[in-house]
Amino acid sequence: LVVESGGGLVQPGGSLRLSCASSRLNFDYYAIGWFRQAPGKEREGISCLSTSSSNSNFADSVKGRFTISKDNAKNTVYLQMNNLKPEDTGVYYCAAFYRLDNLCDLSQEYTYWGQGTQVTVSS
Repeated sequence: LVVESGGGLVQPGGSLRLSCASSRLNFDYYAIGWFRQAPGKEREGISCLSTSSSNSNFADSVKGRFTISKDNAKNTVYLQMNNLKPEDTGVYYCAAFYRLDNLCDLSQEYTYWGQGTQVTVSS
């Protein structure tokens, strides 16, 4: 129900923008989270955005480098990743959770998950 795109190979210090879209879920009613899983590691929550985009959260590991935003007309949430580091390598997933209180939480159980997009940061 949600589809990620925008992954790829980038050099350290570079940037990528990931997109999360859905043709079936109206993101006006869903908090959206971004997660990643590096090889051999557990999945990590890295950012989330509330329904009205007024509230967001970031993992300490990406604060100051990543931003999250939404284009309501396109029903798409973006994760802008700057100053990428090799440790940012992994499969990135977006997920949606029905929530109307205009908050988001990386620790909650998200309902709908995408298939993931690979991000590789390497020289």
